Amino acid sequence: MQFTSLSFLLFAALTVLVYYTVGKRVQWWILLGASYVFYFFAGAEYLVFILYTTVVTYVTARLMQSRVDAEDAFVAANRDTMEKSERKAYRAAQKKKRLGILSVGLLLGFGLLAVLKYTAFVLAGVNSLLGFFDAGRLSIPTLLLPLGISFYTFQSMGYLVDVYRKSVRAEQNFFKLALFVSYFPQLIQGPISRFGSLSEQLTARHGFDGLSFRAGLCRVAWGFFKKMVVADTAMIAVKELTARTDEFTGVYVLALILLYSAQIYGDFTGGIDITIGLSEMLGIRLAENFDRPFSSKSTKEYWRRWHMTMGTWFTDYVFYPLSVSNSMQKLSKWSRKHLGEKIGKRLPVYFATIATWFLTGLWHGAGWNFIVWGLLNCLVILVSQELQPLYTRFHQKFPRLVASRGWSAWQMTRTFLLMGLIRSLDCYRDVPKTFRLWGTMLTTFNWGSFFGGGWLSFGFDVWDWAVLLCGVAVICIADRCGRDEPVRQKLARRPVLMCAALCALVIVILLFGAYGIGYDASQFIYNQF
Repeated sequence: MQFTSLSFLLFAALTVLVYYTVGKRVQWWILLGASYVFYFFAGAEYLVFILYTTVVTYVTARLMQSRVDAEDAFVAANRDTMEKSERKAYRAAQKKKRLGILSVGLLLGFGLLAVLKYTAFVLAGVNSLLGFFDAGRLSIPTLLLPLGISFYTFQSMGYLVDVYRKSVRAEQNFFKLALFVSYFPQLIQGPISRFGSLSEQLTARHGFDGLSFRAGLCRVAWGFFKKMVVADTAMIAVKELTARTDEFTGVYVLALILLYSAQIYGDFTGGIDITIGLSEMLGIRLAENFDRPFSSKSTKEYWRRWHMTMGTWFTDYVFYPLSVSNSMQKLSKWSRKHLGEKIGKRLPVYFATIATWFLTGLWHGAGWNFIVWGLLNCLVILVSQELQPLYTRFHQKFPRLVASRGWSAWQMTRTFLLMGLIRSLDCYRDVPKTFRLWGTMLTTFNWGSFFGGGWLSFGFDVWDWAVLLCGVAVICIADRCGRDEPVRQKLARRPVLMCAALCALVIVILLFGAYGIGYDASQFIYNQF
């Protein structure tokens, strides 16, 4: 059941209707039932996997919480008789026991994801190594990859870490935790929510709020527009350009970068708009996942604005714990002594950054192109950090230039093209081929061919270009007009104007989007990895 299908629209409408017509006490039961119905239609066999993750998460969290409660009770009962050092030692011992429980839970949770998502990738690598020594091949099994498993696994494991850290208490009600894990609007592509900010909202009693409902409805329609008019239109050209790489080199690689940037932005932000908008209609506020990323002036800023919940997840649960771990502290001490103070300070941070981006790439997909994608982002960020003193001197020497709009435009353009270049690894998939095609942009000067009619030679006619460019222009205008307050909030306060805008969006989607003649809605990109 794709988000852009008519069946999902009917399913979502029925869910919202039942949600507000039944008693408020059972609203969260409606959401739980709807989530499992949604998952059932995605694939009945997938239910086993999400139930497994839910059970593992529930049992692990409850075991850790029982340790925390017993620890607090013991310390409270013996506060007058225990020395401060004794209490500290006791709490350290209990924390170590909780860490053991957490480690088992993480192993079971991430283990399932690793087996289902990465077995084929690992065995293919082993076969390549065996082939080098002419030692035969291993058979590669075909395994199911359940819908949304990366998202609900990361969300669940983040919850376990929060319980371990005592940031939240473990949920006692199994079914309420099941709803947190399986909440269907965010199941396909996030955002990756935190238990502390989402769980209470899911189980709270929500009355109908007309303003929030209208704003959410506007956002859902806007998401459909982005996905089906912009992303699915750009997808036509992207598929053709990546299918005929021997022919489409040079300037066509640049065209792919621009077109795929439009596709993935429309696809991913469109899906997030549908998710957050539908949740807003239900009275539930999800974390924002994008903040005008293409206006970023650096790679580091870009990753603070793009897929923000993923970035904060890896920062909080991978980068920070790794950078302050005992191993990193020992490395820092050794490197300061043997390699100097400057290198000693940087080395642990660099190791933690590289590991974080390696895992980020691997999370995106089981392929070397995703790993290289992650490491290239890491390289750009680390090099930029090392060049920061040079940037500072340049800014001090040319303050008027740096303060100009032209310089800001250059920074945004540079970051956009650099991120698009690295992102093209998603499209070509083959790393050596991608590098070769990047090189053709400097060696194959076929601009005349492109503008002489080549721009119509990859399954994209004048009408497609017009639809795409107008769609991108509408997104840019809406983004500009919504800098102070989102356009949907402004429309929600003006029902007549909102109805007119919704009607216009629906007509545009029906005429030019995936419901048009000869068109077919595609899956969201993040649901294909």
